[in-house]
Amino acid sequence: MTPSNLAHSAYGRPDAPARSPRTIEYDLFARTTRALAAAQVATGPAGRADFAALAKALHDNGRMWRVLATDVAEPGNALPPALRARLFYLYQFTEQHSRKVLDGNAEAGVLIDINTAVMRGLRGEGVAA
Repeated sequence: MTPSNLAHSAYGRPDAPARSPRTIEYDLFARTTRALAAAQVATGPAGRADFAALAKALHDNGRMWRVLATDVAEPGNALPPALRARLFYLYQFTEQHSRKVLDGNAEAGVLIDINTAVMRGLRGEGVAA
């Protein structure tokens, strides 16, 4: 591959529309939620058939929520304070519930529901938390 081709593949098409931060956040939530759902199905009610996939999906979901929580905790964050507080609470709940899922004491379904609600909010389909 020539340097020109490498640059083009690295920077994408110049005529492609710029994606908004909200769209990027939605896509991240969607990708993470799909991985959680797939891991939950693969694991199934009979046990931990694919515990590694579930653990990775939970880790990735937790990492996404930690970044979000750090962002909403910043004093300069432009979101309304009540929404920031709800999102931070959801981060805390997600951390606690993920530990329960890993311990085999809970299912990942509620985490999928939370992410889906946030995705609806990012799409403007209702309150995000």
